[in-house]
Amino acid sequence: MSLLIIVIWDEVRITDNYLKTLKITEIEYFEEKKMISRDLPPSYHRSIFSKVGEGKICLGIESTAHTFGVALTQISDRKGRILCDVKSVYQPPSGSGIHPREASRYHAMNAASVIHKALTMAGVDIKRVDAIAYSAGPGLGPCLRVGAVSARALSSYFKKPLIPVNHALGHIELSIMLTGAIDPVVLLVTGGHTAITAYISGRWKIFGETLDLTIGQLIDQFGREVGFSSPCGAKIEELAKKSSNYIPLPYSVKGNDVSFSGILTAAKNMLKEGKKLEDLCYSLQETAFAMLIEATERALAFSEKKEVLLVGGVAANLRLQEMLKEMCHQHNARPLIVPLRYSGDCGAQISWTGLLAYLSGVRVDIEKSFVHQSWRFDKVLVKWRY
Repeated sequence: MSLLIIVIWDEVRITDNYLKTLKITEIEYFEEKKMISRDLPPSYHRSIFSKVGEGKICLGIESTAHTFGVALTQISDRKGRILCDVKSVYQPPSGSGIHPREASRYHAMNAASVIHKALTMAGVDIKRVDAIAYSAGPGLGPCLRVGAVSARALSSYFKKPLIPVNHALGHIELSIMLTGAIDPVVLLVTGGHTAITAYISGRWKIFGETLDLTIGQLIDQFGREVGFSSPCGAKIEELAKKSSNYIPLPYSVKGNDVSFSGILTAAKNMLKEGKKLEDLCYSLQETAFAMLIEATERALAFSEKKEVLLVGGVAANLRLQEMLKEMCHQHNARPLIVPLRYSGDCGAQISWTGLLAYLSGVRVDIEKSFVHQSWRFDKVLVKWRY
């Protein structure tokens, strides 16, 4: 396939000629080679199950932060299918967070190759694709723009509808498809989001959220203080497993919202005072996760729902999963957890949510297409659910 993509960022240009000279071994790829297929949840609008949706394919591009991901999804035989999922991940230097400019340059250099590889893995010609979706926010502005420019180029040249997708909704909708959730309370835990939400009357309503840092930011900022590079979740979790010595840290639940800034400050100060790193990692997790479970439990009791769905990158943490399952058991609710492979940022979350939006009539003209660094998911009208 001839890719006629030009992604421009700080004089970085990607064209067919660049693609021919690029060595694939220079990029660290994470790819899902096995096609995923799941029955569609009954909560979708009838238009998703109709003949109109049968066989439709959406190419989705994720670029909100450190990940440039591309995936193709399809509806076939009343099942949601992930045909492929490819991503290239920017790795910041040790002790550093994500630098938006450097991450966007990385995405610009790798965009054409990742798109090409996704189409090749799926065995789908770009002309067979029905819609192009992109992460329109929230996220880091420079990174969002690389994905948006890539999507606009494909949409314009191949005459495909362009679909803007809210990144947080992508996490939720993909996880619902993969787990078979019907009507859950959702605990969304990522580097950019911490919220408890449930679907009510056309929107995902927020029952509680962070007032300052997200849970991902708490973990990453503490990890960077130690000298790790973002994301730090796996390293913090491993260290926490080596301790059972709890050190009291600020526990701040206000109404049904949480605040993590006090935990971070206290943990940093204790680290400088010589407290053991393993003890602090254990205590940080226990305190922060207990706050999240308390707020989620309150939302579950209030909403009287029977499912709790854990989604987002931090959902990979086994201790958080354990605490969620224990709480659900006490309330006779079904705990559901997004599969590890799709817990972090990926093209599949954008592609699948974009496909649902496309079949529900969502479109944006290229001239009016946008990126929003701060785009609350509870402001998005969800047309594909009853």
